[in-house]
Amino acid sequence: MRAPARSRAGVLRRAIARRRARERSMPELLVAVGAALAVMLELLEAMAIVLAVGISRRWRDAVIGAVAAALVCAGVAIVAGPVLLEQLPDAALELAIGILLLLFGLEWLRKATLRLAGRRARSSALREHLDALEEVQALPLPRPGRPDWPARAVAFKGVLLEGVEVILILTALLRSDTADLAVAVGGGAAVVVVALAGARLRGPLMRLPETELKYGVGLVLSSFGVVFLAEGAGVAWPGGDLALVYAAAVLALVTQLESHHLARRPS
Repeated sequence: MRAPARSRAGVLRRAIARRRARERSMPELLVAVGAALAVMLELLEAMAIVLAVGISRRWRDAVIGAVAAALVCAGVAIVAGPVLLEQLPDAALELAIGILLLLFGLEWLRKATLRLAGRRARSSALREHLDALEEVQALPLPRPGRPDWPARAVAFKGVLLEGVEVILILTALLRSDTADLAVAVGGGAAVVVVALAGARLRGPLMRLPETELKYGVGLVLSSFGVVFLAEGAGVAWPGGDLALVYAAAVLALVTQLESHHLARRPS
């Protein structure tokens, strides 16, 4: 009689292990999707600006400005990453990360909701590219043989602003217990997509549904922000990490209702 009891206990343990694995996989998937979309969209906009500088002025100056911004972003990553994650207590860190993710996520959600409702122009990296072309073409040309500092400044600013936002978002997502691999996979996939888009600029940027993608990023970041902020305040979510799923579902429902309401309301 003991053997069947041990067998039933083993089956039960395996079932529990499978259930826990499924529960962990959903947050990891959300982290990977959020990281991939955030990195891809921000890098696409940065790339569009750098390409505009290179096409309209000199590639050397575009690269110098972009590399300088990347070095500054690396310094920010060193401070905002290991230092922040290792120095702050868990509760304070969760509160800080929750607030940070909500600031980014709700802003992305707000803009995307207005765009889906037709109250703002749809997001477009191609438009960023064309706007940057106009900005650079309006700048004074340097003397022959002299550095093109205005063009370098445009490339530097574009890469710096988008890069710092990427760093802060990824640092916040890394707070999740099993997020390292998910962030690496998502970020790596985004870099590959952006590199392929850079090879053929206009086509991919025109076809990319940026508004919908930014709406998805806003949902992911906001749901992580709500969960982390509440956990930092001592709240225990029903279902553990599944709170990310139903928080995202509630945010999606509210923003979709608001988008439809705005679309029907006269301007």
